[in-house]
Amino acid sequence: MTNNKLLRILEPEVMDSWEEAVEYDAMDFVEVNTAFAQTASELCRLDTAKVLDAGTGTARIPIILSQIHPHWQIWGIDLAENMLKLGFQNVKAAGLQDRIILEIVDARRLPYPDDYFDLVISNSLVHHLPNPLPFLQELKRVLQPKGAICIRDLIRPSDAATIDLLVEGIGTEYSDRQKDLFRDSLHAAFTIDEVEQLVTQAEIPGVRIYQSSDRHWTVERSWRH
Repeated sequence: MTNNKLLRILEPEVMDSWEEAVEYDAMDFVEVNTAFAQTASELCRLDTAKVLDAGTGTARIPIILSQIHPHWQIWGIDLAENMLKLGFQNVKAAGLQDRIILEIVDARRLPYPDDYFDLVISNSLVHHLPNPLPFLQELKRVLQPKGAICIRDLIRPSDAATIDLLVEGIGTEYSDRQKDLFRDSLHAAFTIDEVEQLVTQAEIPGVRIYQSSDRHWTVERSWRH
């Protein structure tokens, strides 16, 4: 069991003001998004694939994946309309409208058939959910039994001092508002122990759960032949 003394503080489930969407999209996530997309690519080495990106935000990760895999079809879903408006702009600017579909969908109630996707990915959605279990159960339902998984999110630190260090460490190029958003996200995040419990409850087999950076956990599963 975790010895984490810092209680989870929920942040708004949907970031849906235009100002927040623009602020979020302006943050420099190119390096971490590219690393995430490369990890997902390694987990699913298929020439053609149907991919679901849950909590796609402004669609930066689907764009990177489409550039790596020209024959993948990617569905990016989110509940934040303004995030998706920016996402549509980003997808159009990249000329990828035929390969990336963006939809307003609740990740806990997916409209897709059972066993539909070859790969399900999600970056930084889980900490927005009061209870991520329904999302994980839906993920299992819509994913092929041998399908691949790549989920990444923040780890909730054990104390406020560690949060302060992480926030101050992101760099002077970030505005006070962007730092506040990061701080709120760290408070709302889960510990690895909590993530392990959720994955066990969802009965998702064959996954690896590990700390992938000083501030992230990852749940992953390779495509199984």
